[in-house]
Amino acid sequence: MIRVTIRRDADGRIQSFRVKGHALYDESGKDIVCAGVSAVTVGTVNAVEALLGLELRAVTKHGLLEVTVPDKLEPSLSEKVQMLLESMIVMLQSIEQSYGAYIAMQDKH
Repeated sequence: MIRVTIRRDADGRIQSFRVKGHALYDESGKDIVCAGVSAVTVGTVNAVEALLGLELRAVTKHGLLEVTVPDKLEPSLSEKVQMLLESMIVMLQSIEQSYGAYIAMQDKH
């Protein structure tokens, strides 16, 4: 199962997210759940970097993606980063609604 953990600050802003595990929906290379989650999460990190010019702190290993948003961003930039990350969450929730046996999300405030 893929486990997604979203960590927020006291104001509800996303500070970091972690994606760990494998869906095991199908064999490697045919696993649409794993592919979808990877496309959404890695695509979001790439979008933040390409569109906003902000490099997020990311750790990647086989079956693991940990991303941290830098502290003390300029308010306008922070708002844009949060919008992209919230969009990622909506996309992951859509996957979870259809494939809940293979992905679980936890949003920690």
